[in-house]
Amino acid sequence: MQQVADSGGRLALKARRGLANLARLAGDFPTALAAVPALGWKGRHHRVLGDIHWSHADTAQAVTAFEAGRAEAEQHGAVGERAMTQSRLALALSFADPARADDDLALAHQLLNGLDQRSNTLLAQVVALIKDAGTDSVTGRAQDLHTDIEAAGLPFLHRFVELAPAFHHAVRGEDQDLAATISRPRELTATGDFAYFADIAHFMAALPLPEPSTTRWTKSDDDVRTAWRGLVQARQEHLLTGN
Repeated sequence: MQQVADSGGRLALKARRGLANLARLAGDFPTALAAVPALGWKGRHHRVLGDIHWSHADTAQAVTAFEAGRAEAEQHGAVGERAMTQSRLALALSFADPARADDDLALAHQLLNGLDQRSNTLLAQVVALIKDAGTDSVTGRAQDLHTDIEAAGLPFLHRFVELAPAFHHAVRGEDQDLAATISRPRELTATGDFAYFADIAHFMAALPLPEPSTTRWTKSDDDVRTAWRGLVQARQEHLLTGN
């Protein structure tokens, strides 16, 4: 992939995007971020940037990037990319703003209608779980979604699903359930890809990491930890006040 990227040929931008995504999956966010300026539209620069930002619990920056990506997709008539970017926009909002996430999730379903994007359709169901975190039925729905993901043959989505009960139990302060849940992201990311999901789950719960992390954030570990814990506290306040 690096050879293709260095060649400067017609597939170079796709190769650069692939390298950026591989860096992100490995938790090497500075490398992924450094690659973004050279990606352009064909390298889906806005989507790559949005994925980096939501992983840091930086919702505002993620939303800005995904909105720009959706607008760019519309300009190019890329209906699949538009739906994909909208699904990720709803994902970023699902942690921080459940009311707005509801509207953006509805738009994601609308844009996905008629497209063969099974993974993003299932991701939209993950969004629905996360935006409802703190309310009843989340854990049962998560188990049902695991079954659907297994049937669809898209195992990477199991990792996304596990963020929902981790967030849910952290919001509700359910320590026993959280202890049982928090090990799942680490088990599902044992191969290395998305290993930072396990870090995020611990950050949500305000728990120390059980061992040193290999994740390289674009900010300090403490800043990322504070940001994710802040989303939990904001959801607790939202549920308490009803707005």
